[in-house]
Amino acid sequence: MKKVLFVCTQNRLRSPTAENIFRNSRGIQVKSAGLDPHAKVHLTSDLVEWADIIFVMENIHLEKIKKKYSGKLRGKKLICLNIPDEYDFMQSQLIEILKDRVPKHLKSLK
Repeated sequence: MKKVLFVCTQNRLRSPTAENIFRNSRGIQVKSAGLDPHAKVHLTSDLVEWADIIFVMENIHLEKIKKKYSGKLRGKKLICLNIPDEYDFMQSQLIEILKDRVPKHLKSLK
């Protein structure tokens, strides 16, 4: 079972949407977190260690994770989905983008 982590800024819109969409996908466990100190679920070193693959929504998230958790990223895939913070939770356009961009990376985990 591969472990997939979705990360955005506040863990309120984009990453929880991704978690909801892929929660019941075969062969993976899914969690989400945010980088902001006030995030609903804050990204921790334990979550980084837990994950096999980490999807971030923007390049700024990628850079922050690389900087803060560099020692914990060995052997992990870190992928930027390039999804700006302009969507609501479970918004149809966001769901469409996630369903288009995420699965190809999950296939490489098998």
